[in-house]
Amino acid sequence: MERQSVNRMIKWAGVVLAIIGGGHLTIGLLLSSSSFDEWLSLELWGHWWEDTPAANSFWANPAGFGWPLLLVGSLIVWMDRRGIVAPEFLAWAVLGWGVVCAVIVEPTPGPVVVIAAILLLRGIRVAGAQAESGSPVLAS
Repeated sequence: MERQSVNRMIKWAGVVLAIIGGGHLTIGLLLSSSSFDEWLSLELWGHWWEDTPAANSFWANPAGFGWPLLLVGSLIVWMDRRGIVAPEFLAWAVLGWGVVCAVIVEPTPGPVVVIAAILLLRGIRVAGAQAESGSPVLAS
């Protein structure tokens, strides 16, 4: 596989993950704005496990998967721009996470996360094979 195709595969996997994470966080925070007072006044202290709208919206948004997915996607893009191939375990972790989300809760962007993780895993494996063969991996 051509090295530019590998670059695009890895880059787009990271972009898709960052968009899903950022979108989840943004939309979730907009929908939970009525709970901000309870969060900021520390009313969840000692009550974070309770089934209340404030606790549920907290765990679904700032403490949910949006931030980590945004960070992972951004990290993948950052690494790709510097010619660094992300470790395979990262793709496997995102794939497992996406499968669990896609199976347990619908509708979610879980299936898109699964596709992006597979794309990332494939790109990492091809880049690794190119590196073993002595081909330049991600150099532009």
